[in-house]
Amino acid sequence: MARFTARRVLCALLGSTVCAAASLAPAQATASAGNATLLVQTSEGRVHGIAGRGVREFKGIPFAAPPVGELRFEPPAPVQPWQGVLAATAMRDACPQARRFNLTEESNVEDCLHLNVSVPTTPHRGARPVLVWFYGGAFVGGSTRLYPIDFLAREGDMVVVSVNYRLGPLGFMAHPAFGAEANGGYALEDQRAALRWVQRNIAAFGGDPGNVTIGGVSAGAASVCMHLISPERTSGLFHKAIIQSAGCTFTMRSVDEGVKTGLAVAHIVGCDDPKTALQCLRSRPVKELVDAGTVVAGADYLAFAPIYGNGTVPRPGSEALGSGNFVRVPILNGGASNEMRLYVGYEVEAGGRITLDNYKERLRALYGDNADTVFAAYPADRYSSVPTALGSAMSDFMPGGGLNSCLFLRTAWLASRWVPVYQYEFADDAAPPVMNDPGIELGAVHTSEMPYQFPGFSNTSMLDGPPLAAPQQELSRQMVAYWSSFIHSGRPAGAGLPEWKPFEPSREALKLKPGAVGMFDASAAHQCPMWERLYPDELSR
Repeated sequence: MARFTARRVLCALLGSTVCAAASLAPAQATASAGNATLLVQTSEGRVHGIAGRGVREFKGIPFAAPPVGELRFEPPAPVQPWQGVLAATAMRDACPQARRFNLTEESNVEDCLHLNVSVPTTPHRGARPVLVWFYGGAFVGGSTRLYPIDFLAREGDMVVVSVNYRLGPLGFMAHPAFGAEANGGYALEDQRAALRWVQRNIAAFGGDPGNVTIGGVSAGAASVCMHLISPERTSGLFHKAIIQSAGCTFTMRSVDEGVKTGLAVAHIVGCDDPKTALQCLRSRPVKELVDAGTVVAGADYLAFAPIYGNGTVPRPGSEALGSGNFVRVPILNGGASNEMRLYVGYEVEAGGRITLDNYKERLRALYGDNADTVFAAYPADRYSSVPTALGSAMSDFMPGGGLNSCLFLRTAWLASRWVPVYQYEFADDAAPPVMNDPGIELGAVHTSEMPYQFPGFSNTSMLDGPPLAAPQQELSRQMVAYWSSFIHSGRPAGAGLPEWKPFEPSREALKLKPGAVGMFDASAAHQCPMWERLYPDELSR
């Protein structure tokens, strides 16, 4: 990975006077200087971390009580203070989940509500900005183990926090027997408990609780959306937002619709009786619930997506952004140019056949009466394979989906009426693969930018992704400089970086492609005017 000093970029942006003033600010608690102690006092007790390469790391800190027994299917409860010193030296278990796509590891451990903190060791007087990172995994998988946060902390001169949260049936499932306030929203409440922990404790690690950015990818990015559109619950917990591959206006299901999923899971595990359903669900082995969730979800990757109509998320994203009823903070937003080719690749890898003979049939299954129009706009002979053609159409827009370019742009169109939005598109077609080679052209697919921000990212805790080539290392340097500038100041800019214009009034996005970083018309590139005509309800501005 190419090395650079993000502080030089930030000083060029902010000015030498600001940087000099920052260097003279008072030290923060016990963790402000580069040689600060590995022992930190938190509101719950003392923690002892470990020294990493250019960082101090504090791993596996509990931010809520274990959600077990009577606390299963409840909002997170406060963690009990501990005596002595907690060894914060290793990441803890992932939250319960099944193995998926021959990549992610199975977990059946419910005691999983822990977070990790990475702090640069370079001399720094005064508080550093904070990034709180939420992982992806389609709301049913993922963990902090998949994202090494030390690189961003070190190169971006910031404190980085990564958070475990409940998943699948245990985190996103609604049921009539659950409390109405957070019904189906336990995972999001976990994240908010972590954000409150940051407000209480991050100053002790050298971070600034008044300059917190929340960010995430995929399901983590959708979680960021949920916090943005629920100002009653989250105002004051963060000051900027980074959304990587999630359309905040995706078609959300209501609590009533979500309850149907919960009842189906309860039926599989034998908890049909309404009088005893809650205690029955709490008594079932965690693996039974996870496996039942896998069966109920089937091929529906939004089966356990966040729902609205409870206290956790009062309204859908389209209503919140359209009316301005959201947490009004600067937003960095976007995704990869061919998001859904990843899922087409998974289908092909599993033996699915997508051919010229069934191409229009596949389009009709997705687009109904609009299939002929889509077929004409995405002719198979324009692409290297029929699966690639299908994945390209799905990546530009897919009704009911949350991972497509036109939906990402709709988020920008709506939010930019109220706040600064910086729109991007990751477009490195030669990005390291994030799946086994399915034998078709993938290009810049969903999560393919992760290795540029989290070296070694491979969707597994092995972190054995291939190294970046030299041009990709330069793109990584530019991306980290943009992201860290935004996290520091709310504006992604810096010396030597191509100008990144706000979405309003430019209506352009920044293309992130090795050797070709610059603004472009993403709406035209992804045929969004056509998609808006075909699907005005989902893409109206």
